[in-house]
This record gives sequence, C-alpha cells and structure tokens, in this order.
Amino acid sequence: MIRTVIGLLLWAVAVAVTAQTGDKQGEKLGAGDAVRVTVFQQPDLSTETRVTDRGTIGMPLLGEVKVAGLSTAEAGKHIAEQFKKGQFLKSPQVSVALTTLRSRQVSVLGMVARPGRYALEEHSTKLSDIIAAAGGITPEGADTVTVIRNGQPQKVAALGKIFQLEGGDTIQVERAPVFYIYGEVTRSGAYRLEPGMTVMQAISVGGGLTPRASDRRLKLRRPDAKGKIVETDAALQDVVKSGDVIYVKESLF
Repeated sequence: MIRTVIGLLLWAVAVAVTAQTGDKQGEKLGAGDAVRVTVFQQPDLSTETRVTDRGTIGMPLLGEVKVAGLSTAEAGKHIAEQFKKGQFLKSPQVSVALTTLRSRQVSVLGMVARPGRYALEEHSTKLSDIIAAAGGITPEGADTVTVIRNGQPQKVAALGKIFQLEGGDTIQVERAPVFYIYGEVTRSGAYRLEPGMTVMQAISVGGGLTPRASDRRLKLRRPDAKGKIVETDAALQDVVKSGDVIYVKESLF
C-alpha cells in the first residue's frame, strides 16, 4: 500500500514537471521530438522513443500511436485511452515527458551561404532572421523564397513583410531567374532578371549597344508551351522573361 502511494506521488511529480517543461507555452509534439512515456506501475510498458515523420510513437502492446500536434499532457491522456480501449489496462495512468525538442527546427535549402537545419527560438521565428542565421541569400539567389509547410508550398518575399515560421517548415531559396544577351552588346552573358525588365533595360545591363549595333535588328528566342525555341523580332519595350535569349544584330549600314 505504501509503495503504491509513493509510486503515485512520484508519478504525479513527473506529470507536474512535464507540465512545466514540455508544455511550455502550449508546445506541441512534432516529428523528431524525443519523449519518455511512463506508465504508472507498468515498467514494461514505459518507453523512451522519438516521434516519427508520420507523427507517431511506438508503444508496447499498442503499436503506433499518433501524438503529433498534441501537448505532452494530451499525449499522455490519449495513450492511456488507447490502453483502456484495447482492454490492456483498466485504469491506466500515463505521463509523457519531452526529452529532446527537435520539431522546433526548420530546414534552409538552396542559394544561401550555409544551408542546414536551424532552431526556432521563442523570440525569433521570422523568416528574415532564419535566412540571416543561414548566412543570407547568395548573389545568385532569388528575392522570393518557397516555404513548404505540411507539404504545401507558398511563395514568400524573403525580406519583405514579416513571415512567421513554424517548426518543421522548409525554406527553399531558388536561383534567381536570368536572361541571356549576346551579339552587338558591350558585355555578352547571363544576367539577373528583374521584375518587369524590358529589352531596353536588358541591353543597358549588358553595357549598351556597340557602334555596329542596330536597335531595330533585335531577336528574341523563347521556348513555347511545348519547349520548342521560337525566334521572333523584339522591340525595345518588350518585357523579358526568365530564360529569354536576346540577340542584337549588326547594322546593315
């Protein structure tokens, strides 16, 4: 009887500690988190495990149990209900303690100085802060990034409006769109494409026309819907698209 009372008190202490640590500010369990599951008076059913990418943990007798999105207190209650529902235990008492928090991390991929995984701090969950922690976007990187959350991608301005990240997000920084210009221009090559850029502005980026060039003999090569390259005459006010090739021909006179 005394052992039972002592055991119950220890279990209650474990639950209280869990409430003060693992459930801070309503923290929810997520993939990668390590947890300790304690089943009162059932040491064979207690376990230490990690939340899988499917949001589950493996429990003796129960198999996989979904815990992602639950607080540690909610997870303990849910596991106890499963033990009771399966008629394994009559009055199960279960506590869940968070031992390693990894779901509060995000992945930064692509055109940044230091790709990798970064922890979200309570005071710093802004996209711009995480990009800064990753060393910033490289000169070849785009100003708009893709944030993938729960499998759903969305385009976000990297340094524009404040965008709050969540644990498990993936930030993909793509290579900036480019155009190509060659022929009778001062500096042929590939250049970063700015939004709304015209052929005239593209020529300026390439250093301008050479003395032999004709601004009336401009060709634009662009893939059609089937991927076939189509060459058309270009005007100075035409808007340039990503992957366009501008060819400046020599004047006939």
